[in-house]
Amino acid sequence: MKATLRALTVLGLCIVLGGGMLTAQRVRAADDAVSQHMVAQAMLAAQFVAAAVKAKMSVEEINAALARVAAGSVISEFWISDETGAIEFTNIPGTRFKFPTDPAGESQAAPFAALLDGSKSVVVQGFQPRELDKKVFKYVGVAGVDQRRIVQVGVAK
Repeated sequence: MKATLRALTVLGLCIVLGGGMLTAQRVRAADDAVSQHMVAQAMLAAQFVAAAVKAKMSVEEINAALARVAAGSVISEFWISDETGAIEFTNIPGTRFKFPTDPAGESQAAPFAALLDGSKSVVVQGFQPRELDKKVFKYVGVAGVDQRRIVQVGVAK
């Protein structure tokens, strides 16, 4: 009887642990899918900014378009830099921010500098506190298509 009870306990633990592993796999798969969609959104934003700049849209017009997209979607923020990492376009008016220029730096935003120096074309981060105000965000960035720049989209947790 004790051996049977022990075997059932072990079997129960295996089922629970196996289900936990399955859940962890599902969470990873969902995060990968979200990241892939965010990369696509950042790539579209890069194309939009390049076309808007070429069409000589004003900063205000570009920012207003980004704000409309953010208001109607799950994207919380767009941060689009110039070639030095300073924010040039965003849906968050009045925010001043400059990305670090060393991808190996200590800050949350540092890995995105690799988009400026050309060593990467895509950077994906998991949810973490951001440097600006410690709010938790997931960020994905791509390199600009019209010039060296960071095109980043963020989703708040």
